[in-house]
Amino acid sequence: MEQLFDTIDWRLLLPVFAIQLVLLAVALVDCIRAERTRGPKWLWIPVIVLVQMIGPVLYFVFGKERDA
Repeated sequence: MEQLFDTIDWRLLLPVFAIQLVLLAVALVDCIRAERTRGPKWLWIPVIVLVQMIGPVLYFVFGKERDA
């Protein structure tokens, strides 16, 4: 298992981690500041945090209330 981690070029994964962190932060701030969401906020916050890269995307697609 140690050899597997030694062969990974972590510089290639750094942009993925950075994008994930930015997406997580933007989704959390948006959810907290939003007056209304589709579904309860208390449910969206754990989804955003715990469902890694796809959680913030799910929030922006399905949870964010659109202005009419």
